[in-house]
Amino acid sequence: MKEIYEQLASAVLEMKSGEVERLAHLALKEGYPPEEAIEQGLAAGMNEVGKLFASKVYFVPEVLVCAKAMYAGFDILKEKVVSGSLSRKGSIVIGVVDGDFHDIGKNIVKLMLEAAGFRIVDLGKNVTHDRFCEAVAAEKPDIVAMSTLMSTTMDSMSDTVASLKGRFPELKLMVGGAPVDDSFSRSIGAHFYGEDARRAVEGAHDLMGIPFEG
Repeated sequence: MKEIYEQLASAVLEMKSGEVERLAHLALKEGYPPEEAIEQGLAAGMNEVGKLFASKVYFVPEVLVCAKAMYAGFDILKEKVVSGSLSRKGSIVIGVVDGDFHDIGKNIVKLMLEAAGFRIVDLGKNVTHDRFCEAVAAEKPDIVAMSTLMSTTMDSMSDTVASLKGRFPELKLMVGGAPVDDSFSRSIGAHFYGEDARRAVEGAHDLMGIPFEG
């Protein structure tokens, strides 16, 4: 059983969408639990992609092609997952703060969190603090993750954190992006600073009190 999961993980890592599709269909034909194939195959492969991205072996283009390969298998397997059988570790609202339209980094973090088993509500880019608050009221997430790529929108991030903490004191807040660092994160009252996508996944586990096996 482990062999096909390892092959799925390798195919994701090697950016082979066709092979991922073939293995996903084979896993279903052979009667393997689709949720296990997702978690122990596809997600495990994306975890390795995250390691390579963090160590600067892979860069954004490689991550996006790996993501395409992962979703090629995910779209096949998810149709056969019994509702509720795929583990969800918590829910996260994610978005780029007001005034910033750069979302490549956010999209990679979203992908890695989703592959790790979190339910993601993606608000996109240029998200006002009112929109973040509305989404939290509607979705009741465990965590809000926000990013910015520009120093000119760091005040927007600070305002958003303040708004969320004022209205939802139990909510956990993660921040990241090129101009952000741990000192800034602490100064605005965020609970975790993720310097890259892999650290964001680690941080989400940490905030949820879940061991991270990465």
